[in-house]
Amino acid sequence: MRIFLMATLCLALSAPGLAQSADNDSATKDDIILYLRTMHSHDLMQRTIEVQFQSIEQLMHDQILQEKGTVPAEFDAHMKKMMEELRKGLPIDQITDAMIPAYQNHFTRRDIQAMNAFYASPVGQKVLEQLPAVMQEGMQAAMPIMSKYLTEWKDRMAKDVKDMEQRSSKAADPAVH
Repeated sequence: MRIFLMATLCLALSAPGLAQSADNDSATKDDIILYLRTMHSHDLMQRTIEVQFQSIEQLMHDQILQEKGTVPAEFDAHMKKMMEELRKGLPIDQITDAMIPAYQNHFTRRDIQAMNAFYASPVGQKVLEQLPAVMQEGMQAAMPIMSKYLTEWKDRMAKDVKDMEQRSSKAADPAVH
């Protein structure tokens, strides 16, 4: 009887540890897939890509305008066509599958369940619905800053390359030494 009581007591005391261990288990592929479906990740990724592509189009347009002074008349139409071709060809399902191990490496099963609960809630659904618009507005606001920075960075790189070429030609020319 004593052995039975000891075994029962040990089991009762270890149960919370076993439950906690289950909470810290790695999320399964099915857990992640459910989470990604709850987030409407396929649609979200499509909308995010569209926003990013619009930003890329604008950035390229601005860069050409700044470098050349004008943009070829057919540039915008051609760029839209190329970006649409790129968007349609993106293997989103393969990209999503490739991302699953990253989720598994960084989130426990309990984490994924909590995120699922949030994104399934009305506020979570609003976040998912509004996020692409927020990103687009944010990117539009950030674009002039990024464009200025990239121009300055490109100018520094051009100067650095020119300096390297000059140092290289001096080192190669024995008459200079």
